Amino acid sequence: MDLLDWHRGELSSRRVLALIKHLPRDSALQRELHGEVAEWSITDHLLAATVDHLAVANWMFQCVNASEDGDQPDPPQPVPRPGSQDEDEETEGPDGRSPEAETPEVSPGQLARFFG
Repeated sequence: MDLLDWHRGELSSRRVLALIKHLPRDSALQRELHGEVAEWSITDHLLAATVDHLAVANWMFQCVNASEDGDQPDPPQPVPRPGSQDEDEETEGPDGRSPEAETPEVSPGQLARFFG
């Protein structure tokens, strides 16, 4: 297929638009328009979410079963997703930390509602 066929009148604008709309996710145009996000399929996003939820569940289990006098384990870091690094840089404060960087305290009531 030659795009010059559109210029010559041998290929309709509707057909060109249909071809562009149905380009594969990993095509150069999709990567140019959407960046790294185009390389991740819905399956990749669901798998990353599953890993994140499992890590949080394990962290909560450790927090509940740890001794009260002992140190609490650090909360898990989410799986890095494409495009999220750019957003983090925009929301950073003057000290280089994001406002969400503070670790929230988890009360026993919150844990009970989560597991209940």
